[in-house]
Amino acid sequence: MFHVVLHEQEIPQNSGNLMRLTVNTGCLLHLIHPLGFDLDEARLRRAGLDYREHASVTSHESFDAFVAAVAPPRVIAFSQRGATLYTDIGYESGDALLFGKESVGLPDDVLTSELVGAVARIPIAAGGRSLNLANAAAVAVYEAWRQHGFS
Repeated sequence: MFHVVLHEQEIPQNSGNLMRLTVNTGCLLHLIHPLGFDLDEARLRRAGLDYREHASVTSHESFDAFVAAVAPPRVIAFSQRGATLYTDIGYESGDALLFGKESVGLPDDVLTSELVGAVARIPIAAGGRSLNLANAAAVAVYEAWRQHGFS
């Protein structure tokens, strides 16, 4: 129903956790290179448990390559710099939910790309800096799925 897209991810355990999330929510997982780990890494296998063999995971050399290959109807980027709350977006089937690398998020050239239809923000309490990538993706995916009646 949705594409979960990780841009230059650094931590393999997050990919493993997101394999589990995407299998359990009917989403597709996309990894945009370069990655900070090897896809055969033991930590990725351990975090993915037995979901790895059931997950639909596709790698892309760049953000532009992802868009060219998948042609999602809309790309929604998630960033603490976003002006729109993630709950104020009406998610559509086929939307690509784009998340940046753990250390710095999405680069400016991606956030300002004409290919990005919206930049959404997941609120956090004062004094907080960021959510774990897998947790942020879960929040977004479940909101999008909720809007579609969990069907």
